[in-house]
Amino acid sequence: MYVCILMWSEFTIEIWLKMALLNKGILLRTLFRSNPRFYATTSQVTIRDALNQALDEEIRRDDRVFVLGEEVAQYDGAYKVTKGLWKKYGDERIIDTPITEAGFAGLAVGAAFAGLRPVCEFMTFNFAMQAIDHIINSAAKTYYMSAGRVPVPIVFRGPNGAAAGVAAQHSQDYSAWYAHCPGLIVLAPYNAEDSKGLLKAAIRNDNPVVFLENELLYGVSFPMSEEALKEDFVLPIGKAKIERSGSDVTIVSYSKGVQMSLDAAEQLKSIGVNAEVINLRTLRPLDFDTIRESVKKTHHVVTVETGWPFCGIGAEISAQIVESDAFDYLDAPVLRVTGVDVPMPYTITLELGALASVEHIVKTVKKSLNIQ
Repeated sequence: MYVCILMWSEFTIEIWLKMALLNKGILLRTLFRSNPRFYATTSQVTIRDALNQALDEEIRRDDRVFVLGEEVAQYDGAYKVTKGLWKKYGDERIIDTPITEAGFAGLAVGAAFAGLRPVCEFMTFNFAMQAIDHIINSAAKTYYMSAGRVPVPIVFRGPNGAAAGVAAQHSQDYSAWYAHCPGLIVLAPYNAEDSKGLLKAAIRNDNPVVFLENELLYGVSFPMSEEALKEDFVLPIGKAKIERSGSDVTIVSYSKGVQMSLDAAEQLKSIGVNAEVINLRTLRPLDFDTIRESVKKTHHVVTVETGWPFCGIGAEISAQIVESDAFDYLDAPVLRVTGVDVPMPYTITLELGALASVEHIVKTVKKSLNIQ
């Protein structure tokens, strides 16, 4: 027994150390942002609370909206995103399901066919592979195949991408997978305002939406404006946000990659490089106009993602730049920062080596600008 306890303690320490390393930039920036001198008219809200607000407001607003998934009701959700909703709305609106992604995803798609607006939570999008037929063949294609007679207003949401210490089968980034498929809207929020505003927009949309969250960001607090705290706050789908204006290089990312990009931009500032950081928010439809205008200004582009490089989001952005008039404004090739092209290792040192990092972004920007 004592040996088991010791092994668990070492494992726990390793995981928390790793999470601290992965999140050091965002934690420091969160402490800075929490200073009331800088955000006198904002509140600090965690990602999970922002998502909870969105669900609560939309369930109250529309009787057709309901949530289903594993442990979403009585347990308040695996990541506490649905905390308190079952007690507030009951079994008809917050539904615990068996551990059968193919079963409850199919049920949810059928409910959307019938005119309801289900929010289908996957404990992780790695498990959504069990339900890929329902997501792609049923949800994404039915509106087209029915000649526009059967809309499918459903949201598939849950954590996507690498967490910490959960190895290859629980760490995959599915952004490019879903963005590849016509018929789907794919959203990847970064901060609390993104999470609330985009989830509300997703629930109100008449098309199937894949809503890709990040497990490591759930407990992180971000400033939310008074406007964002209101019940009528909804962000537009298909519109990126310039998180940081700059003139020397454009860094394009989404979800947790935006955090790393902003941290890299701060480091680059110390050597005189003024980086512009674009938060995509929506992966499909992609807001290429914002990217194009930034490229025309900075003449250099670096894309950042946590997934694999082959056929990734960065590859698509690079292709669209090359195929557009933005190509004529480039002074260097489009460069990509990605995860390493291997299944995610379990060992902490190898896992850190397989992930994109702030250091990789800084190095890649220097390469684009020919800085030694």
